[in-house]
Amino acid sequence: MLPVFKNTLLLPVALLFALPAIPPAQAQGPELQERVAEVKQAVAKNKQQLGQYMWDQLVIISLKGEQKKQEHFQVRLGPDGKPQKTSLDPPEQPQESGGRLKRHIVEKKKEEYKDYAENMKSLVQLYVPPERELLDHAYEQGNIMIGPAPGGVPNEFRLVIKDYLKPGDSFTLFFDKAQKELQRIEIASYIDDPKDAVNLTVQFSRLPDGTNHVSNLIVDGVKKQLNVAIQNSNYRHL
Repeated sequence: MLPVFKNTLLLPVALLFALPAIPPAQAQGPELQERVAEVKQAVAKNKQQLGQYMWDQLVIISLKGEQKKQEHFQVRLGPDGKPQKTSLDPPEQPQESGGRLKRHIVEKKKEEYKDYAENMKSLVQLYVPPERELLDHAYEQGNIMIGPAPGGVPNEFRLVIKDYLKPGDSFTLFFDKAQKELQRIEIASYIDDPKDAVNLTVQFSRLPDGTNHVSNLIVDGVKKQLNVAIQNSNYRHL
């Protein structure tokens, strides 16, 4: 079972943006242009390769550290390149315990966290994988900085992008320039209001044929203390 993650990246969005992510770098330098191009090429290549696979996905939803729900899906990419999911779970059985008022209150709270969890999962699809058009726009606006990976990891660099998708968000890519693949992504964003912070951490892994894919993804809804942990596994050719 995938472990339940608590208090992951719970810094407020405003504080995250105030932190000095990397030393200043020339926004439009030749190295930056080259690295952005490498990221776009790698993302396009992997999207094409993933179209040949289907895989299993486990989703664990936790509220205030308590696991509330597990979901299992079979996933493949559709013609538009977006994930298409088929549930592998049996239909939920209605719970008859407690009085009518108690059941109503429980169901109302359950629907609230389910709706918010769905909003969080929808937000993930807007950021992952990175979109060529959004990367191009950020580059043209001078909103990308390049720097070394923390700890001086060999062959790895990071791109820090501000205002990638929403005003005030932060999108950081960690990329291995030797293997030409993403290592992880860290995102500080929000649903509708910047005060409603949502933080994402995305880890990538490699399949035997070299295809790079999202292996684990953690989404934290800070205000509601809602956590969505996603694990992808069992990749097989169509």
